[in-house]
Amino acid sequence: MIKHVSKVSPMSSPATSSDREKVVSKLPGWLRQNLKVRAAQHGVEIQTAVEQGIDAWLALASTPATVDTAGADSFSTFLPEGQWERFRDVAADRRVSLIQGLAQSVQLWLDTTPAPDIERPAVTRRIIVCNQKGGVGKTAIAAGVGEALAEDPGKLHPVRVAKALSTALRASDQIADGADSDPLDVESLPGLGLRVLLVDFDPQCHLTNQLGATPLPMNGDSLTNHMAGDPKGDLRDLIVSIDEDTFGGRLHLLPACHDAFLLDVRLSAVRAREAALERALLPLESDYDVILVDCPPSLGLSMDAAAYYGRRREGERPGQSGALIVVQAEDSSADAYDLLTNQIEDLRGDLALDLDYLGIVVNLYDGRRGYIATSSLQGWVDIKDPRVVGLISDLKEQKEAVRMKQPLLSYAPSSQQAVGMRALAREIS
Repeated sequence: MIKHVSKVSPMSSPATSSDREKVVSKLPGWLRQNLKVRAAQHGVEIQTAVEQGIDAWLALASTPATVDTAGADSFSTFLPEGQWERFRDVAADRRVSLIQGLAQSVQLWLDTTPAPDIERPAVTRRIIVCNQKGGVGKTAIAAGVGEALAEDPGKLHPVRVAKALSTALRASDQIADGADSDPLDVESLPGLGLRVLLVDFDPQCHLTNQLGATPLPMNGDSLTNHMAGDPKGDLRDLIVSIDEDTFGGRLHLLPACHDAFLLDVRLSAVRAREAALERALLPLESDYDVILVDCPPSLGLSMDAAAYYGRRREGERPGQSGALIVVQAEDSSADAYDLLTNQIEDLRGDLALDLDYLGIVVNLYDGRRGYIATSSLQGWVDIKDPRVVGLISDLKEQKEAVRMKQPLLSYAPSSQQAVGMRALAREIS
């Protein structure tokens, strides 16, 4: 059944300056989903895609192949005034139903508008996730950002969109107080589809354990051995894949080994030790678009090596690589932040590094903690440079994912923390 509804004014359809008419027809669910994803991939309105498909269908010299419309259900869109009447006349001439003609038009648009290629960086991005203080959730942020960067580009995922941090703060307070709905805007966007390597650089092996992998044995090969100039094999052989459908083989992990507790001692005997992490990981970079390093809570030589690895390289745009600093809305994080930034500034001066700050992530935020939390958050916002790029609430889904040893974005893909991780990944992309 086809229903032709009344005209709407331009204000009801901001994507066009001319009047449009609402048309209610039918479309198979699989075809509608493909249309929705492809339109989002190209950043166009669904009604614009359908309009272009119908125009192309009208211009064909002959009727294209039949589309299976079994199980089609209601589908409505807004078309330019008069287009539906022209479409109806041509469908009658071609002796096809309006439902079949619409399905052919949508399929024609999909065939002539292929999914865009993933935009890959010219230089592999290197993000070091750090803070001198332990317990702030660096590992959760490193994992969540990496997962968000690697998600399926052929599917839509909920992404939080906040126009200002004050909006995010009010929303977090409402969520923490048990509000039923999220006052922030949530958009459905395609995954970013990047090839991502997560490097567990912390001897405590938190990232390795959280993602369900096994720490490397002490008597085998490890990242520490490669950094110390004593490799026992190819570092690629140590990498494991995070085999969840949504990541499609794009998300990998280099597990940690407890021998990293001895890394600073072993690095003390290595020439140009600041470049040790880069020497170890450089052979892997051609396989990945982004490498995220989950750093230990340390100000020693290992942090020097991580900072050197995250520096801006020749020909690389500012803000592509650098340090992502994770904090909490409490005073001890501020003290640790000062220690870390002092170390980074010293390295900048001593080694003439261009090390960019990618921003501050305020993690595990809970407005129910009152003035301490809200005033501390405002303190982070007031820093301005680096600016706050993410606010992640302290909710149960992350803890559950850790307990289940599963990635957050596959365990609870629609949770507030998951949509916040996707927003953070896009903010620093």
